[in-house]
Amino acid sequence: MLEGIVVSIITPCFNSEFFLEKTIESIKKQTYKNWELLIIDDCSIDKSKELIENYTLKDSRIKLIRLDKNSGAAVARNRGIEEASGRFIAFLDSDDSWHPEKLDKQVKFMLENDYAFTYTSYHKVNEYDEYLSKVNIPLKTSYNELLKTCVIGCLTAMYDTDKLGKVYFPLIRKRQDFALWLKILKLTPYAYGLNEDLANYTVRSDSISANKFKAAQYNWYLYRNIEKLNIFKSIYYFSHYMIKGIIRSKFPSVAAKFNI
Repeated sequence: MLEGIVVSIITPCFNSEFFLEKTIESIKKQTYKNWELLIIDDCSIDKSKELIENYTLKDSRIKLIRLDKNSGAAVARNRGIEEASGRFIAFLDSDDSWHPEKLDKQVKFMLENDYAFTYTSYHKVNEYDEYLSKVNIPLKTSYNELLKTCVIGCLTAMYDTDKLGKVYFPLIRKRQDFALWLKILKLTPYAYGLNEDLANYTVRSDSISANKFKAAQYNWYLYRNIEKLNIFKSIYYFSHYMIKGIIRSKFPSVAAKFNI
């Protein structure tokens, strides 16, 4: 059933030489072999480009796309989607990694249930690959539910172009993955969760997710300027976002129990 079905993996890269090898090796170790990896280098000035080129020489499934100017993750990911030849589009950032059965289990999950858009649970690690915590997920989410809090980790998301066509990221610098999931959920009623821990998300000290205040600002911007919600709806969804964020931060065991 899986023969001939290609998964296109989109990986934007900017100065990621410290993490990139782990990311690529986790893809090469997938039990599902029918994939292509499109690495979009956003004008890195470290040794990322050379590292990627070495991999492309050894494995024809790995392709390097180099942007002419530094343009941000949304532009890089969209370029990857444009070049993708697979039926399924998946995402993995250049500092994250997958467990070996990730693609195999998720592709089967989508085909057996006829799902257009899915995601999985994952766990967080620090920059030295040390375990921090597990992120559980709800078994499905809708557009309105997702507005309350983004439960879809970018490193776990996968969509079916046979059902949805190619769907592109809004051209914003931050929270573009959240914006894309909302965009997809205007095309299909639900995203479905496979509650198996199949990926490792790297928490970096310099990441936007590490700065809660800035993340909140970007969330508000998304409500008002991308989704065009009125002030009352924006306040409603932002309140949910803030409350759930506090619960995850202060009461992680409660958050894990109720998939918050």
